[in-house]
Amino acid sequence: MSTSLSPLPSTPHSSFDALLPELGPAEATAFGKAEGLLGPLLQSAPYLLNLAKTHAAWLAEALEGSADQAFTDLLAEVEKVGLNGDELAVSLALRRAKGRTALLAAVAETGGVWTTARATEALSDLADAALEAALNLLMRQAAEKGQLAIPSDQAIAANSGLALFALGKHGGRELNYSSDIDIVAFFDPQKLVLKEPSEATKIYSRIVQKLVGLMQDQQAGGYVFRTDLRLRPDPGSTPVALSVDAALAYYEVRGQNWERAAWIKARPCAGDKAVGEAFLKELAPYVWRKHLDFATIADIQAMKRQINVSKKVGDIRVEGHNVKLGRGGIREIEFFTQTQQLIAGGRDKALRVRPTTQALAALAAANWIAPKTAEELTETYWFLRAVENRLQMLRDEQTHIMPDTAEGVAVIARLMGSLIRFGSSSATVRRLNLLHAITPSFLPKATPLDRAKATWSSPAATMTRERSKPSQASALPIRTRRSRPFANGIMAAMPRPELPQLALT
Repeated sequence: MSTSLSPLPSTPHSSFDALLPELGPAEATAFGKAEGLLGPLLQSAPYLLNLAKTHAAWLAEALEGSADQAFTDLLAEVEKVGLNGDELAVSLALRRAKGRTALLAAVAETGGVWTTARATEALSDLADAALEAALNLLMRQAAEKGQLAIPSDQAIAANSGLALFALGKHGGRELNYSSDIDIVAFFDPQKLVLKEPSEATKIYSRIVQKLVGLMQDQQAGGYVFRTDLRLRPDPGSTPVALSVDAALAYYEVRGQNWERAAWIKARPCAGDKAVGEAFLKELAPYVWRKHLDFATIADIQAMKRQINVSKKVGDIRVEGHNVKLGRGGIREIEFFTQTQQLIAGGRDKALRVRPTTQALAALAAANWIAPKTAEELTETYWFLRAVENRLQMLRDEQTHIMPDTAEGVAVIARLMGSLIRFGSSSATVRRLNLLHAITPSFLPKATPLDRAKATWSSPAATMTRERSKPSQASALPIRTRRSRPFANGIMAAMPRPELPQLALT
């Protein structure tokens, strides 16, 4: 890998030898071949420097080989310890693997061996492997206690009836260096391996709670991934593991549009994936409705307003700019993409894809957005994700905010592989302004009723009322393509609902 790494602009700080004074001969040789990259990278990123010191021998071996092979070997080690190791061994192995994956991804990404997309996929794949290993450990422990009717020496998790779902960036295989992971746990009562099936909720909830501790408790080796369970149905009053029947009943009766958006990227990531896939198939009619309805449109408008208001979005700048939540930021691209999918994905299954940029390509292929728009959004998305990755690899902080000084911006610029101070570049600001202009253009701003261009007496609204009872208007199907010219007028005349909970990540 070292011969393929592109160097970064040098820094005026301490020498490379001073950074790692205790390297052995083999490590010094391997590191020396990549000094043009490792010097600026490790000088700029205390988190990575600490990892390089801790895993020097491993990194030296990885530098002499292939980044992809080094990562494949890491995943194999995680799988093995989950099947055979005790709790301490699993905990240490997962934290070691997280540190090595972050170090490998940072070196490969900044050195041009991996794209930013490949780095995010690797971090996501590690999260999957870590969850599977932790789940296998906890299932083995339950089997040893006599709670499971299956030998403890088997890969129990895959046949347990319990499925873990990755949502958000994890579901799209788009994690960054300091991402939380959002997971949901459902079990199939018809496929349980418990000796006492009536205890399923209690036993599996305890397993999921222990799993969260294994993943996020801060220990000598750090943490693996901060893990959030709050995207499950009604998290304030439900156990952390639910039956699939209970989950489906909730979404059918009480599910909201923000929850539909949250499940766009969902995928089974650990445990019994057959149960997970079957659940997603059952949930599909809820997520992917065939008809565009008024309630969905109004909620989309409300979510967009809440993004702008709750984050106090202001003028676009670079120093101090929030690349995720600010104007022209990552969330605007994700929101644009997911709302287009919600609107059109019910009729076109080709739009039901998880990764953001793949969804943009699918939308362009289906003529929902112009190819140029998809290209511009995709380019900007990966540019901002690259910046976000470099912000987080410095100190393993969950930050999305650019430094507010010229010197701090220059550090990020160097890690982007460019001597140009894009912090003051008008081209960067133009890029963000362009994105901010593109993303809301598919949906008109909500207009107060007394100023709406369309009213309930307009032809479109009259035709709509004649076809549906007023109490059922929120579920009225609209043929989105042919009706788009007058559907906007109907939307403007509809009253605004209360703002839904925001779950887009």
